[in-house]
Amino acid sequence: MLPDPVTPRRRTPSLHIHAADDIRYIRQTMEASASFTALSGLGGIAMGVTALIATLVAANAASERAYFVTWCVEALLGVAIGTGATYWKARQANVNLLKGAARKFALSLFPPVIAGALITMVVYQNDLDFALPSLWLLCYGAGVVTAGAFSVRIVPLMGLCFMTLGGVALFATELADAFMAIGFGGLHILFGAIIAWKYGG
Repeated sequence: MLPDPVTPRRRTPSLHIHAADDIRYIRQTMEASASFTALSGLGGIAMGVTALIATLVAANAASERAYFVTWCVEALLGVAIGTGATYWKARQANVNLLKGAARKFALSLFPPVIAGALITMVVYQNDLDFALPSLWLLCYGAGVVTAGAFSVRIVPLMGLCFMTLGGVALFATELADAFMAIGFGGLHILFGAIIAWKYGG
């Protein structure tokens, strides 16, 4: 009786499939554990410069409404600058902003900022303008701290500095403009320069 002919291994395709699954799992794990380093330091510097200009304009505003509008415009401008600069840096580094650490960074940053924006409306409508600088510094700082958990170590440190300024501003409302300049101006420039130097862009 002749032996059965040798049949090709049927496990080969299965091995290829398992290998592909393993590689995919490793890639996803690395993406999930990686830090978001595409945050633009140059964008932070630009945000700081515009904030210093906004401080000067707001300090000489003719009314509380003009003061409020000035900082609202600056907030929108800051978001545009930060988002645009980060998008440019991420594109240069081939980083997908909708996945991994970048997505977690954004999802952690925006809730405190949105909460701050909503509370701002109530504070402004009730003529509690003196509390706005502290509110803005605290909420922005909280967003940076939480988002910084998915970025480089210096980012949450920057957030803590914002929150510290915001806490002090609660008890020194007469120095509100100085705190806004130091926070949104000085801290953005300082930490932006450090990020640009250590992580590029």
